Amino acid sequence: MKLFHTATDEEIRNGEVTDVYFARTIEILRAKGIKKRVVMEVKANSLPDGYEWALLVGVEEVARLLEGIPVDVWSMEEGEVFKGGEPVMFLEGEYTQFGHYETPVLGMLCQASGVATKSARCKKAAGDRLILSFGARRMHPSLAPMIDRAAYIGGCDGISVIKSAQMLGLKPSGTMPHSLILIIGEPVKAFLAFDEVMPEDVKRVCLVDTLYDEKQEAIAAAEALGKRLYGVRLDTPESRRGNIKEILKEVRWELDLRGYDYVKIYLSGGVDEREIEETKELVDAFGVGTAISNAPTINFAMDIVEVEGKPFAKRGKLAGKKQVWACKECGNRKITRFDSPSPICCQKEMEPLLKPLLKEGKLVRELCSPEEIRSRVLARLKSMKDC
Repeated sequence: MKLFHTATDEEIRNGEVTDVYFARTIEILRAKGIKKRVVMEVKANSLPDGYEWALLVGVEEVARLLEGIPVDVWSMEEGEVFKGGEPVMFLEGEYTQFGHYETPVLGMLCQASGVATKSARCKKAAGDRLILSFGARRMHPSLAPMIDRAAYIGGCDGISVIKSAQMLGLKPSGTMPHSLILIIGEPVKAFLAFDEVMPEDVKRVCLVDTLYDEKQEAIAAAEALGKRLYGVRLDTPESRRGNIKEILKEVRWELDLRGYDYVKIYLSGGVDEREIEETKELVDAFGVGTAISNAPTINFAMDIVEVEGKPFAKRGKLAGKKQVWACKECGNRKITRFDSPSPICCQKEMEPLLKPLLKEGKLVRELCSPEEIRSRVLARLKSMKDC
C-alpha cells in the first residue's frame, strides 16, 4: 500500500493517469477497427495575467513519457521563449497509440512552464540580485523536484529543498527558520548557536524579525557575529509590515552607520516580481515562495489539427501542421504551414523553432542539462521586454 496520494512513474508511463474519456475514445476506436494517423498540436492561445511571453519547460519529461511509444514529436527547445498562439510542440502518429497521454503531456508542460515563467519574471525584475526558490512547502512534496528544476531553469540562483538540490547538482540554499530562535528563546543565542554548529561553507544569514524590531535584531546579529555575519533576512509577516521599503531603509542605514556595510540584506515572505522591483535597490537577495510554486499555469491545449495527412480541426482552432520561425537578428516571429520555405527577415532565413524530439518513439535530440538550459534562459532574458 502506498503511503502518499501520488502516482508512480510506472503508472504514469502506463497511461493510467489520464482522463477516462481518452481511454474510452481509444476503446471505441479499437472496437470499430479505426486506425487513423493524426497530428496533435500543443498551444496556448493566451498567456496568464497579460504576459507577453513565457518559457517552455517540461519537454524532457514529455520525452521520457513518450519514449518507446510509436509517435513522432517535434518541439521547441526546453527553456525556449514563446508567445501566446504559437505551437510549442506537435505529436504525430496513430491516435490509439498515444491519445491517452494527452492528460500527462499537458500536465507536465502546463505547471513547469508556469513556474519557470514566474521565476524568469522575478529574475528579470531583480537584475543582478539573487533569487532563491523557497516555495516547496506550498505544493505536494512529491512535486518539489519538478518545481525547483523549473524554477532553476527559469533563473532562480538557488533552491532550498535538499532532494531537489541533489538532483540538480547544487548545494541547497537557506538561512534559518523562526523555530530555531523560538526554541532557543533569544535571537542572539540562536545566531551564536548557528555560527557554532554550522559548517564554515554555510553562510551566516540571520533571521532578524522574530521577537524584536528588525533594526534592533540586525544590529544585534552584526555585533554578535562581526565579520562572520554574511547577511540578515527579513521575513516580516504582513500584519507587522507597514511599509517594508522604509523598514529596509532603516536596517540598511543603521548597519552602515555602525560599519556593517558588508552585511547583505535578504527579503522573503510574500515576495513577487512587483515587490522585487520596488525594493531591489535595498535588497541583495530575495527568497520567493508562493509566487513561484503557485505560479499561474500556462493553459496549453492539445488539439488534433490534421487527420490522415489532411488539415482537420475543431471550431476555433487553425487546421494543419505548422512551423514557428524566429529571426536571430531582430527577434521577429512568424507561424507558417509546416512545409513552407523559411521566411526571410533581416535579409536572412529565419530559424525553425519546432525541431524533432522523438522519431517513432526514439529520442533524436540531446537533452541538455538544467544548467545549460538556465544559461540560455538568462541570456535570452536580457533581450526580453520588461515584465
